Amino acid sequence: MNEQLLKEYVYYLKVTKNLAKNTLSSYRSDISSYLDFMAKNYRVVKLDQITKTYALNYLAKMKRDDLAVKSIQRKLSAIKSFHRYALSEGIVATNVIDTVRQPKGQKSLPVVMNRTETEALIEAAKGDGKALALRNLALVELAYGSGLRVSELLSLKTADLHLNTGVVHVLGKGGKERIVPLGEPAVAAIRRYLVDARPLIHPAAKEGVFVNKNGTRLSRVGFYKIIRKLAEQAGIEKPISPHTLRHSFATDMLENGADLRAVQELLGHEDVLTTEIYTHISKSRLREAYEAAHPRAAKTVKEPTP
Repeated sequence: MNEQLLKEYVYYLKVTKNLAKNTLSSYRSDISSYLDFMAKNYRVVKLDQITKTYALNYLAKMKRDDLAVKSIQRKLSAIKSFHRYALSEGIVATNVIDTVRQPKGQKSLPVVMNRTETEALIEAAKGDGKALALRNLALVELAYGSGLRVSELLSLKTADLHLNTGVVHVLGKGGKERIVPLGEPAVAAIRRYLVDARPLIHPAAKEGVFVNKNGTRLSRVGFYKIIRKLAEQAGIEKPISPHTLRHSFATDMLENGADLRAVQELLGHEDVLTTEIYTHISKSRLREAYEAAHPRAAKTVKEPTP
């Protein structure tokens, strides 16, 4: 019975939430593991047989299995959502798991580049000015200049680029569309790449904007290797990845006075709370700059010698 309920719930998510296939698969897997645990350990055949104690024991099992805190949080969120659905459908009378607390993990701020590092990365991307260098420069300029997710950037089609009006049409998570403006450096780099470089990389390349030597779309691994190599050439010691460009875009926007809601829309975040982490990065960078530059910022200020 629970398996049928799970099937109906996943269909409900697909129809009402328009979630991506990978997200639906994760929900199905997380909840299925939860139901298997209940069946094997407590002989649960109906959802209303699950108690809060059973749920807490499942949470304890995940911790014993040394799952990462983020993984536990994701799984528990999926399970809670499943129970809320069952309650709304009248399948259970109470939501026994609603008060089970999420485990707390140490919050780590995303890695971002400062302005000097960003400029150094862009300079390194210029390379020898040949076809692959023009592609890499367009990649970096677009990623930093728009804040697109890696998946969004690599799935772009040439028809998504509207260079005359300086915007790009993006298909984001859950099939949600948005229009993101582009700056002149990004527009110029992309236009030069499409005209002078892409046909040389592979003359028969299909509609994907960024392609490899085989004429197929550049992969996430390929993009990662490009950024790591450029970061090394630029002398950047931080662990830079393609997603760092998105983080740096958001942080620089906020540091230069952009409205939080505007940045949320540009990034394609469903919840503004997700965007707020960049305000913490911005404050952290301001603190670092203050402590590095102001003579009275040190924790221990030396008194003048009489």
